[in-house]
Amino acid sequence: MRAMQVITIVSAVFGARCSVLVDDDGSCVVIDAGAGITDDVLAVVEERQLSPAAVLATHGHVDHTWDAGPLSHALDVPVVLHAADEYRLADPFGTLGLLGTSGRPAHDPSGPLAQAIAATGIDPSSYVAPRRVEPFGAVGDVRSADTVLELGALRVVARHAPGHTEGSTLYLVGPLAFTGDVLFAGSIGRTDLPGGDDATMQRTLREVVTTLPPETVVVPGHGPTSDIATELVHNPYLARL
Repeated sequence: MRAMQVITIVSAVFGARCSVLVDDDGSCVVIDAGAGITDDVLAVVEERQLSPAAVLATHGHVDHTWDAGPLSHALDVPVVLHAADEYRLADPFGTLGLLGTSGRPAHDPSGPLAQAIAATGIDPSSYVAPRRVEPFGAVGDVRSADTVLELGALRVVARHAPGHTEGSTLYLVGPLAFTGDVLFAGSIGRTDLPGGDDATMQRTLREVVTTLPPETVVVPGHGPTSDIATELVHNPYLARL
């Protein structure tokens, strides 16, 4: 089995977790480029002389994609996410409903997420959408088939896992599952924002999450790592399925 390393950089906005997944040959991908992580990611790439292949997004919420555009440009790699969430990249606050701007201008600091971004010293009006986007999957599918992404030496299985958003995706690499806001240690992502759906999330948990091998390491979009065996016993949202 190839040796892989996960380097974690935590954004100051909502504690969103950015992961740099590094293969033993120096290939790497960046998963969930939250606000303010670009300089730290570029420092890791330069220090370790890595060869980036893509910026992946587990879903299109802006706390996971704020730096996707600048980082994609700096690394000269595409932003990759499910097609059903691609529309969010063009309207990062407006697609979040009450958590975003609720119809106000995108730079309006009265929106909760805009306030959280402004509190870190980042101007909420400075958002730059990615110029290179390579979506996979199809819009409108309740659940798409797996998509295999060959990224440098890394083979990443993108498994559609809607419910938190329409395009939420698990990225599976060897024993690792990057779950974004679908599954956390002891909890799951909310379903009350635009594009979320509780019934769809329950299907995802039942048919996608619980069928992963128990030894699978869960690397969520917020909070500590876990594993499927632990979550099946201690996560109340899985234990009741």
